[in-house]
Amino acid sequence: MAGVLESVNQRTQLVGENRLELLLFRLNGKQVYGINVFKVKEVLQCPKLTSMPHSSPVVRGVAHIRGGTIPILDLGLATGDSPIEDIEQCFVIITEYNRRIQGFLVKGVERIVNMNWSDIQPPPKGLSNDNYLTAVCQVEKEMVEIIDVEQILSEVAPTRQNISSGIVTDEIQTNAVKHHILIVDDSSVARKQIKRCMEDVGFETTVLNDGREAFDYLTSMATEGSDVTQEFSMVISDIEMPEMDGYTLTTQIRNDSRLKDLFILLHTSLSGVFNEAMVKKVGADGFLAKFQPDELAKIAIDVIHKQED
Repeated sequence: MAGVLESVNQRTQLVGENRLELLLFRLNGKQVYGINVFKVKEVLQCPKLTSMPHSSPVVRGVAHIRGGTIPILDLGLATGDSPIEDIEQCFVIITEYNRRIQGFLVKGVERIVNMNWSDIQPPPKGLSNDNYLTAVCQVEKEMVEIIDVEQILSEVAPTRQNISSGIVTDEIQTNAVKHHILIVDDSSVARKQIKRCMEDVGFETTVLNDGREAFDYLTSMATEGSDVTQEFSMVISDIEMPEMDGYTLTTQIRNDSRLKDLFILLHTSLSGVFNEAMVKKVGADGFLAKFQPDELAKIAIDVIHKQED
């Protein structure tokens, strides 16, 4: 365990080209699961938990860690499985998503593996818990299931979905209908959130599932003679995606003369200074930790205003 903890602390600054590192763990059975190391702040032996009245059954309690109070979610229950037992012998993975910190209770933590996003695939249909999976991969001939944490958090602790009143005026909606936005995200929850937000402003949207699909779509349009920069006012892309991540998608777009002038906003549950540095490195126009409907709407509105000036 000490080796895993040291790896988490030292290797979260991975700067890869279409690469990621997965922290592998188990719940109740033999199935191995994975979570991106970028989301992991630390791994702890399960601390003492204090129950919270009226909370979701998935929340096993709260823990007081480093001066803060953090909710601890049972990933077994969260994915429709049985609750994790003997929690005193189990571990908590402390993570940050969407500017929130929470812990995930797991049975055991194993090791970190370095992967290429091209080796991460969408989950095959028919898996018993596929509603909670965002991707799968093979590690030493064993299938690793990557959990869709956005799906779990949306059920346990829903975020506000609607844009605040006063942000979208009649004039803005009239202008927005002339603009088309491409949304790229592998999480079904995130896709729906962003799509609804943009359509509430008045934009037309096209939604795709990963960076490879988006790049193929854009280059196919360009090959057929379309002016892609006139077709799309903005690309909103996740960073973590199977087959091609958002950093690589941005780099590929900037390297294609037909696409290079597209406005690209990287919109992700990852956060931190490192991401902002990578945004500049690959040439994206902006970065937003999701999901913040008011901020996302304001950015999109500002982009179209500048394009119309």
